[in-house]
Amino acid sequence: MPRELKPEDLSNIILVSNPAVFKDKSKALFTVTRLSIERDRYESSIWLLDLAKNEYTALESGIHDRCPLPAPDNRHYAFLSRRTLKEESRGSEIWVSRVDGDPRVVTIFDLGVNSISWSPDSRYLAVVATEGKVEEDVKVIDRIDIWFNAEGYTYSLEKSLYVVDIESGTRVRISREGLRINSALWSPDGRYIAYTSSPDISAPYLHQLFIYDVERDEHVKIVDGIIINAIAWAPSSKMIAIIGHKRERGFATHNRIMIYSLSGEEIIDTRGRIDRNFLNTINTDIRGPSCSPNIVWGDDNKIYFMVSDAGEVYVESYDPVKGIFETTFRIPQAVIDEFSLVDGDIIVATVMSPVEPKELYVSRRGSISKITSFNSFFTRLYRLSVPQHIRIRASDGANIDCWVMMPGDAGKDKIPGILYIHGGPKTMYGWSFIYEFQYLVSRGFALIYSNPRGSDGYSEEFADIRGHYGERDYRDLMEVVDDVLRIYRNIDGERLGVTGGSYGGFMTNWIVTQNDRFKAAVTQRSISDWISMYGTTDIGHYFVPDQIGCIPWENPETCLDKSPIRYANRVKTPTLIIHSLEDYRCWVDQAIAFFRSLKINGVKTRLVLFPKENHELSRSGKPRHRVENMRHISSWFEEHLVPKG
Repeated sequence: MPRELKPEDLSNIILVSNPAVFKDKSKALFTVTRLSIERDRYESSIWLLDLAKNEYTALESGIHDRCPLPAPDNRHYAFLSRRTLKEESRGSEIWVSRVDGDPRVVTIFDLGVNSISWSPDSRYLAVVATEGKVEEDVKVIDRIDIWFNAEGYTYSLEKSLYVVDIESGTRVRISREGLRINSALWSPDGRYIAYTSSPDISAPYLHQLFIYDVERDEHVKIVDGIIINAIAWAPSSKMIAIIGHKRERGFATHNRIMIYSLSGEEIIDTRGRIDRNFLNTINTDIRGPSCSPNIVWGDDNKIYFMVSDAGEVYVESYDPVKGIFETTFRIPQAVIDEFSLVDGDIIVATVMSPVEPKELYVSRRGSISKITSFNSFFTRLYRLSVPQHIRIRASDGANIDCWVMMPGDAGKDKIPGILYIHGGPKTMYGWSFIYEFQYLVSRGFALIYSNPRGSDGYSEEFADIRGHYGERDYRDLMEVVDDVLRIYRNIDGERLGVTGGSYGGFMTNWIVTQNDRFKAAVTQRSISDWISMYGTTDIGHYFVPDQIGCIPWENPETCLDKSPIRYANRVKTPTLIIHSLEDYRCWVDQAIAFFRSLKINGVKTRLVLFPKENHELSRSGKPRHRVENMRHISSWFEEHLVPKG
């Protein structure tokens, strides 16, 4: 008999991540992570897949090993770890090992490593690392970038580019001071290192692309003032492909492929060719550590990348010579979450579905096979709900994708339902595994989730709700609930709850200020006041003007009109407010202000604050905190939606 899930059963899921194929295509590395509730930590190790035999085995036993990167010589690999560092330290070690063993630490960066890239001769690593002085006591701040989510205080830190000799561990800084490097990639011919930077700390989303000539010790800027999410060298080392955009629709703009010559000439811009985002934006809470690339320019001269499309994520290729797009690796009603390849012959990827956490899959010239079965025992042991997909027609004629998960023992009796709203807003729900969803369904709730206007996975126009938060997106969600109740007659419309995080938390706050149809709400890492969001958060000073269209001292009424706190006196719904004390994406003042406003207005409300957690609490927070977070959510809904006795 399959068991019902408990919050602590999260520790029985194995997180498979970060596939990395060797140049000779004979083998691949990947990362396996276990959640230890007893030790309250994630324990990750590196594994090796033999692609000829489809056999895999553990290589490294360190508890914090991650980001394996095969060397071009096919005999070595590098990885990041924290084997010799204290639990609370910020540093990262760079290790190098032969495939047959004997790992050794090459160097340690005290404040962490962001990325590594091999030189083609396998002698050096290009390393982007954080450096600076951390002020542990009094903070003396002159820069606007006070803090950043999951990184802490950043006002005194820089990110620099180094070249590290793997034999001696000697490292040389090659970027100038104050440039703030984001990523770096060695060219296939070994002559250049391409790197991206954010020169303007008041607008860190605007990037530059530089080429560093290793032989001449020269830096040449070839692109400026665009958003760059990932880069890839052409096999010829004469061009660079970018996944990014030029903000034609602000942050609602889809990422696409742009190709530049080394002189900075834009050769190709694929904008408008496929009206979908060339980036994986699916929501899930079972990702392990990963440094997998978002774009690869294969040896077959095709560019490979991921596409988010109506709840699915798949690998697409683009031939820059023929100008042809082709779907390369796609599984219906599933998500390709990461991938690695040398060319299109063999693609190693992590794949998940709503009833199967991520596993390793291999595509050989289009023939797809599942390789690992780390989570097969989990899927057999527990009762998991298969979501039912429906597509509703909104009142303005647009199609809205929606999924409904029902308890396994749901009969004709009326059951309570929960509307769950994703963050972003430019992310999406779909065919991914979300443990929290499965847990809530196991507690007897029907779960409703959808992609309203503002979501990713559709056209740019669909995603663009700038200046219109709480309007068409709100109506879409209410119409989703109306249609679901019409189709699923055993979901009790008088016992509905609503929850969501980040933008989903904003929308939860907005909903309870606009209507009383929900009998309970749980708002997580939310936004209640756009004026304080502008001034206190890591991205607020540029996100709020772009998305809401307001600057506090120029048009404060616009900020207030879109702020749920302005309408707090309308709220009647019992509301649980959950927030992390180190959430710098949506700072804790959002939660405290909304909590006090509801208290003053006589609303039943509770505030739950998690110390030493950030915006990612429900996805990568400490295991014990994740368990407690789920308990608070389910308990609140059970108290208000489930009849006593």
